[in-house]
Amino acid sequence: MQALLLAFSALLTGCSLGNAATPQPIEPPVRAMRIVSLDYCADQYVLKLVGRNRILALSPDATRDFSYMRTAARGVPSVAPRAEDVLVLKPDLVVRSYGGGADAGAFFARAGVPVLQLGFAEDLAGVRRVLLETAAGLGEPARGQAVAREMDARVAALREAHLSPFVPSGVAGRDLKGARLGPSTSLGTNVSEREGRSQPTLLYATPGGVTSGPGSLIHELIALAGYRNFQTQPGWQPLPLEQLAYARPDRVAMAWFGRRDYNPDQWSAARHPLMDRASDQPPIGLEGAWTACGGWFVLDAAEAMARARGAQLP
Repeated sequence: MQALLLAFSALLTGCSLGNAATPQPIEPPVRAMRIVSLDYCADQYVLKLVGRNRILALSPDATRDFSYMRTAARGVPSVAPRAEDVLVLKPDLVVRSYGGGADAGAFFARAGVPVLQLGFAEDLAGVRRVLLETAAGLGEPARGQAVAREMDARVAALREAHLSPFVPSGVAGRDLKGARLGPSTSLGTNVSEREGRSQPTLLYATPGGVTSGPGSLIHELIALAGYRNFQTQPGWQPLPLEQLAYARPDRVAMAWFGRRDYNPDQWSAARHPLMDRASDQPPIGLEGAWTACGGWFVLDAAEAMARARGAQLP
């Protein structure tokens, strides 16, 4: 307890000195044995890359529906991303994406705790880079390389599957007609989209009433799955209800978070009658955990969309 009080005293002193006292990041140990993860994005990498005996605590969201590794997280202690709660555990490494707030890295550095900051990935190449960097920071480079090789093989299979014809009657996605869905965030991969209008169109929709166009990560996943994005406006946009009044996509992909009875905003565009009849085919169900964070698992979403168009995948 005395050591903890001294650490807080140093923190307060550092804060009073302003920017001049901003500490340098502390080098993580070669192989940390008391790892604390501060948010569910960091949880995924920690659970995938290190053994449970090295995990001291995960974030409170590690077992939530939007956590891809939620099954592996069961039984692992959790801790709120508050400095006082984390420091009392005496971790030898804190792993974070956003947990603890913008100043968390500097805060823990003042307390003498190394922080492994996850990088930001804009596409699958970025996801692969973050995976390898994180694995190295956790002392598990070989595990990271193994997961990266699996990713490479899956991407290659998806690109090869572009040769498969679109089979509207071969619905492979989860039928979510009438479902009440939860929110979603997304990311994807840099791929060269096939030219020509022979590809089926797909509209990605979230229960919050937004979709994703060119320049976004979801757009890249749509292309990797062999579709043309129905949304042509760049970035995140409201669902194009006016366009749906006179044009329809071949398929609609909808994200959900394990609760089909989830009741989103009553005023969400996702509840508009035009969305109910946007396509003749049932919606392709995308689990929210597939795209809630930037990780190797975003390929699950691309594979689900590809299978729904008749693609044969391993």
